[in-house]
Amino acid sequence: MLHPRIKEVTERVIERSKATRQAYLARIQQAKKQTRVRSGLGCGNIAHVMAACSSSDKDRLKVDEQPNLGIINSYNDMLSAHVPYKDYPDLIKDIAQKYDSTAQVAGCVPAMCDGVTQGRDGMELSLFSRDVIAMSTAVALSHDVFDGVFCLGVCDKIVPGLLIGALSFGHLPVFFLPAGPMQSGIPNKEKARIRQKFAQGLVSREELLEAESASYHSAGTCTFYGTANSNQMLMEIMGLHLPGSSFINPYTELRDGLTGSAVEQMLEQLIDGKNANCLADIVNEKTVINGLIGLLATGGSTNHAIHLVAMAAAAGVQITWKDMADMSEVVPLLTRIYPNGSADVNHFQAAGGMGFLMRELRDGGYLHNDVKTIVGEGLDAYTQEPMLAADPSLIMTNSTGPSKIKWVPCPENSLDEDVLRPVSNPFSPQGGLQLLTGNIGKAVIKVSAVDEKHQSVTAPAKVFSSQAALQQAYTDGELNQDFIAVIKEQGPKAKGMPELHKLTPVMATLQDQGFKVAIVTDGRMSGASGKVPAAIHLAPEAVEGGIIAKIHEGDLVTLNAPKGELFVHVSDEELSARELLLSEPEATFGTGRELFTGFRNIVSSADLGASAFGLEQ
Repeated sequence: MLHPRIKEVTERVIERSKATRQAYLARIQQAKKQTRVRSGLGCGNIAHVMAACSSSDKDRLKVDEQPNLGIINSYNDMLSAHVPYKDYPDLIKDIAQKYDSTAQVAGCVPAMCDGVTQGRDGMELSLFSRDVIAMSTAVALSHDVFDGVFCLGVCDKIVPGLLIGALSFGHLPVFFLPAGPMQSGIPNKEKARIRQKFAQGLVSREELLEAESASYHSAGTCTFYGTANSNQMLMEIMGLHLPGSSFINPYTELRDGLTGSAVEQMLEQLIDGKNANCLADIVNEKTVINGLIGLLATGGSTNHAIHLVAMAAAAGVQITWKDMADMSEVVPLLTRIYPNGSADVNHFQAAGGMGFLMRELRDGGYLHNDVKTIVGEGLDAYTQEPMLAADPSLIMTNSTGPSKIKWVPCPENSLDEDVLRPVSNPFSPQGGLQLLTGNIGKAVIKVSAVDEKHQSVTAPAKVFSSQAALQQAYTDGELNQDFIAVIKEQGPKAKGMPELHKLTPVMATLQDQGFKVAIVTDGRMSGASGKVPAAIHLAPEAVEGGIIAKIHEGDLVTLNAPKGELFVHVSDEELSARELLLSEPEATFGTGRELFTGFRNIVSSADLGASAFGLEQ
């Protein structure tokens, strides 16, 4: 039985989305009516498609009887999580040939790393890159010569952008292929300790770099549970990954086998022509709710309070922060993965992983089971985990490919209840995100990483217009007191909504010293942020006339996560009389600010997904 609160929220999302979802599905239905696209191309068009192909692929494309797969790749060799994608296109093409089919790299998308741009001017382009990726995906698919699509992406804005763009071509089957996390390095707790000591001036830059390099040390996704790994959880719980494939390390036989198995399964579906679920059929209101449940139950990245709103809107589904907050009241927290604990995603995988998590949530009444996935109907397949099949008779996929994968039931019990727990014994009866409202506006807070004793703070405001200004105040010894840091002019319209992860070591140090501290900002915090209570994504933002721009130094501010409150203790009359306190925009690198003025002028507010596409909400 579905939990009554999940049922209630789902029904109101369906009702709210009726018009936009119907309009989206009408466009998809029109696309479905078209005959195989390549048969409608002129000779010059098809000649361009196959000009650089091998002679055998040209023969296949000319006949136009077998599938042609499109690959959207985010590979670059600077970003560790995407380095493994270098080899994926060749693997996909080799398997396609064995099925007498073809595959082509349709296009590549940018993949910037927030870990590199944290605290730097380039971070101002980070959120905007999601819309660039979405547009790049759609541009690549606009050639309209593909029968199925593989999206290769992992991190932060890349997966949301790929999904938003691919939903424009939702009449096609679309599989997301993960690259997997790097092997575990230095424990996350030790990394955080050294960062705080560096902020205090107690360790050298050389010691800090050594610790960071021991954490981020090889190809693969960073192992903490930030936005990148929250992306992977979402793609699996929404049925867009193969079951159990999200957190398998790169360059392993199992990882390669899963990639090959995904290609085989899509080709078999397309050639059979009967059971290939298109993207628009998979991503619907119930799938989006399942994604939200996964986010809450795992204490996932707060960035998805923005991304998932935009991703859903691209499918005509309208969700709100209140939907998230209402479900968070009843969804149990089942994982402790850094920054919500000391474990990393490899420990989560070893404890039972996504199969255990999804079985517990489904059987506990928190997930919709009447959904479609890339492997069929319902979530039964997603309560299993993949293994290499030593006995060829156990191979679950076509033996012409490289995969030797069998799926077996996930562990009956968690193998480490310090990391992953059943619904009957959660870490908390409530989920990881909370909506805050009050006279300052509305914001979200990630409570799963914050100790209960720190979840409510009332203190004087210290007002800043950049995280660098707060860091300088700390260096100057001005922050040894109880205070709430108000960081304004960081929203999407002001400067692209950069992450403010550089605040974390300073504020965490002050909290450890016994001061009552918190953060209120119209910007974002990294998916790796935690420990210090932070009201983020505040809407309306300062440059839109938000009250945050009227807060004065010393004003008493309350952040109360358990009660969902965010107030500045100033009368309405006084706030109405105050001028907006806005600073001059800081100069950014090169012509960056001028180049992206257009984005800043049209982007929606954070609660509407911070999208430049003007989607109806």
